Amino acid sequence: MCGIVGYTGPRQASRILVEGLKRLEYRGYDSAGIAVRRDEPLGDGEAPLSVIKRIGKIAELRQAVPKDLPGTCGIGHTRWATHGGVTDANAHPHVDGSGRIAIVHNGIIENSAALKEMLEKEGARFASETDSEVIAHLVAYYYDGDLEAALKAALGHLRGTYGIAAIHADEPGRIVGARNGSPLVVGVGDGEMLLASDVTALLAHTASVVYLNDGEVVSMTPAEFRISDGDDRAVDPKIDTITWKLDAIEKEGFSSYMEKEIFEQPESIDRALSGRMNQEYGSAKLGGLNLSKKELHAIERVRVIAAGTSWHAGLVGCQLLESVARLPAQAELASELRYRNPVVEPNSLYLAVSQSGETADTLYAMREIQRRGGSVLGVCNVVGSTIARESDGGVYVHSGPEIAVASTKAFTSQLAAFYLMTLSLARLHDMSHHEGQRFLAELRAIPEAVRASLAQRDAIQAIAKRYARYRDFLFLGRGILYPIALEGALKLKEISYIHAEGYASGEIKHGPIALVSPETPSVFLVSNDHLREKTISNIREIKARGGPVIALAQEGDDEVAGLADEFIPVPTVGSRFQPFVMVPPLQLLSYFCALELGRNVDQPRNLAKSVTVE
Repeated sequence: MCGIVGYTGPRQASRILVEGLKRLEYRGYDSAGIAVRRDEPLGDGEAPLSVIKRIGKIAELRQAVPKDLPGTCGIGHTRWATHGGVTDANAHPHVDGSGRIAIVHNGIIENSAALKEMLEKEGARFASETDSEVIAHLVAYYYDGDLEAALKAALGHLRGTYGIAAIHADEPGRIVGARNGSPLVVGVGDGEMLLASDVTALLAHTASVVYLNDGEVVSMTPAEFRISDGDDRAVDPKIDTITWKLDAIEKEGFSSYMEKEIFEQPESIDRALSGRMNQEYGSAKLGGLNLSKKELHAIERVRVIAAGTSWHAGLVGCQLLESVARLPAQAELASELRYRNPVVEPNSLYLAVSQSGETADTLYAMREIQRRGGSVLGVCNVVGSTIARESDGGVYVHSGPEIAVASTKAFTSQLAAFYLMTLSLARLHDMSHHEGQRFLAELRAIPEAVRASLAQRDAIQAIAKRYARYRDFLFLGRGILYPIALEGALKLKEISYIHAEGYASGEIKHGPIALVSPETPSVFLVSNDHLREKTISNIREIKARGGPVIALAQEGDDEVAGLADEFIPVPTVGSRFQPFVMVPPLQLLSYFCALELGRNVDQPRNLAKSVTVE
């Protein structure tokens, strides 16, 4: 959600901070600001920290920041409003009463009201409605010449989640950061140090990073950094190398990140599969599971923990695991599971699925399962993320950086991981060598099939032009395409703000058919298996009631093409692999509807890329 950037070194801090915040725009925000320690001698009445913050986009902040703003140490922030409205006063950074301490904060301080009351009795005067401002005043309350010690003392009073960065006018070149439930990454440069909530803010300056764990505090100057835990014991840092290149987070000629990421899917799926398919044995190799073949064979059921688009991927995965690997499988919404007092059964495998690896609900649900003795594997995109580090093993999906808020390529890469995992488990049970080889052959053909599916771009754009101003949509599918219908509806809602609902086609008669009218288009996903005729019957029911139908079906399906008002052919693949070729046209339909309506497809209103708070 919110984004943090910090810089200390020999260069002008303001430029690096604004540039870093620009790279964090995809996380979602409504205001932004920076605080820079002024290095030059101050005149009478001049503030020791330059604090500039604005509601709106980074472009507005950039205009407000003087090009020659002095100072080589500072912190910046993009805010997504939780406590208090979208105002300049509520934007970060926040300062204490003296104006000598500035902080930025991601997360939620649950006991902020009680802390504010206590601090006001001590003379503090608050300038915002935020929960975050209490941190600045609390640090000031404990400050006695040592910013690190003061922040640690303040942390002892905070309840909730936080990623914090702080500077003090009296400690030149020093930034202190702390993490509890909200990610922070140290960037180790040559004679300079950076701090950020996401590695994308660091890529232009360093590839060497250290991921903070919960309860850790970092104190950094241009020459060095020190990490300590909650008991003030030094932590030996593990320096990782970022493998993403800077051009991976650029648009590279596309009009938006979302468009780029939709069209990257043939390559991103190929990366997810690369090196993991063993044709000789007709199986898959997933080295990060940290489970022996004997342990994998002992698994009796699988539970998927996820949210949003990742949950839809999990629903597909569970259908595969049951139908192919013959293992009972169920996808759980993480936000429900973590509060449900779940039963953790022996020989159960849990999969925590999250693009960012920082999704708060999924992370806390994973920890709850682990506390009860369950084994949890992570399925993540971001290397070094919290779920990746705290899970008992897992799979990276290797989709590369995904900048647009609405997930596209990460979703299909998650699907690829589930197909590989299904194959691996199926080969340990009832799947024959020959069946495994055939499964792999079909899977290997998927990247090219997805490329062919994307070739429908112009036809789908034309359909979107005709339907973008309808106010309600239904998305309908059966079997393994039901979760894809849910995902299609979610994408349309996310980026176009058109109301859409996804249903299992067989449920249409159990209530949703009341919504059918000439003003409510239905998007049908027609499988090429035994459920095809059932879905065609559902299409006829909608047509009989005057509902417009947009149908996606296998190329050459003349019956469906003749029934539908709009027909989008998809490449011919095996029925269990159809999710891969159905998803890209739905993504494009949503994308072009959003463009037609003038929406910001990369940064939809009210949404954030990484949901790190409840």
